[in-house]
Amino acid sequence: MNYVKLLLPVIVAVVIFILPTPDGLSFNAWLYFAIFMGVVVGLILEPVPPALVGLIGVGICIWFRIGPAGSGAVDANVKPAAAISWGLAGFSDATIWLIFAAFMIGLGYQKSGLGRRIALILLRALGKTTLGLGYAIAIADGILAPFIPSNSARSGGTLYPIVSSIPPMLGSLPDKEPRKVGGYLVWVSLAATCVTSSMFFTGLAPNLLAMTTAEKSGVEVISWMGWFMAFLPCGIILFLATPFLAYIFYPPTSKGSAEAAQWARDELEKLGKTTLKEWLMLGLAVFALVLWIFGGSFINATAVALTVMIAMVLLGIVTWQDIIGNKAAWNVLAWFGSLVTLAGGLKNVGFLEFVGKLCEANLQGVDPSTAMIILVVLFYLLHYFFASTTAHVTALLALFITIAASVNPDPAYVREVTLYLMLSLGVMGILTPYGTGPSPVWFGSGYVSGKDFWKLGFIFGMIYLVATLVICIPWVKYVAHAWL
Repeated sequence: MNYVKLLLPVIVAVVIFILPTPDGLSFNAWLYFAIFMGVVVGLILEPVPPALVGLIGVGICIWFRIGPAGSGAVDANVKPAAAISWGLAGFSDATIWLIFAAFMIGLGYQKSGLGRRIALILLRALGKTTLGLGYAIAIADGILAPFIPSNSARSGGTLYPIVSSIPPMLGSLPDKEPRKVGGYLVWVSLAATCVTSSMFFTGLAPNLLAMTTAEKSGVEVISWMGWFMAFLPCGIILFLATPFLAYIFYPPTSKGSAEAAQWARDELEKLGKTTLKEWLMLGLAVFALVLWIFGGSFINATAVALTVMIAMVLLGIVTWQDIIGNKAAWNVLAWFGSLVTLAGGLKNVGFLEFVGKLCEANLQGVDPSTAMIILVVLFYLLHYFFASTTAHVTALLALFITIAASVNPDPAYVREVTLYLMLSLGVMGILTPYGTGPSPVWFGSGYVSGKDFWKLGFIFGMIYLVATLVICIPWVKYVAHAWL
């Protein structure tokens, strides 16, 4: 265990706590903020698993009885029962269980073999050229994205084993001609999953956490369809452009790859005919997507996901042992459940109200439209300092929502700014080799050097940021607001 990393979050929390409490904040609110920042540093450094970091933070707050509504008052007297009820509230949140169930649906894709078959079919159809391979990888990710909210499972777990098998067949290895085809395919794979992570509400787990955080900050919930429509034109343009842009900025030296298409054909022959489990999984996936899009008026999205999870067990796609043995899903449940609680506590103790008043004083007179762009750009670029989109959401989203409200308290304005902040969560993952879950997987493949990774991350990061601002803002304002 790295004891320096273990001590740093504690040191940060203690240093913040011993600083003079700012005027306008109570002792309890300042203590809560110190603990919260210690948790954020812990999430960034990860001296222990992130889920444990969150649980430690919640546990400390329960002991001090800070976090529940009203606990930031000078004369607060929170009962132990109220403290534990607050601490466990995040685990009853419907969105947290949607994330959990969606992870299980991703397991169904893996166990049934449907995810692998989809990717191989696309490689067989489009894999005769290197550019075609790039589009095949992007399309495979796009098909899986609405159903697998973990881009680590989708990109790093499902697609990486397939994509990494292709370059060696063409004589492209990390230490021998990596630019022949391997570097291009690796970069397209990561860039494409960043785009699809923003396209779909269920394409990135922190999207769901962000929505819960926004709701707890008083922002009206945005539907699955509203999210999709808000990013639609930008998403289509970036999705179609990404393989081509990679072809321009990081061109492969080999333009043809008939061997890859043949390899996919051979692998499909080994798989044989589509199995009953795959057909059943496909039916459940379509069932879930249709209800997520059109069923919001009569059925909750979490209920749909849990129904599909149960159906997968009853139909034999996965076993109950698979469910209870899915460590990633249970880890996310513990992780996000604690983070939702901690993020809500910032508002409960009055810290966000305090920040809002400060920002209101400093941003007074700034045009709301200009402030909106400044907030989105700043929120986006601050991702350079985060090794987890989850940590980014936990540390900054509620704070930026508060700042937006201080600029213009109109709920419609705050909701619009919040939407742009959330839509940027997926695409910002392209910035660094640690920016999103699958980034270390693709970076670790060795096909793209560290220098090139940072350079490409900046180029694509700026393209994605500009596209989000230039396309999404007018689109939402004049067209897509009808779906929100």
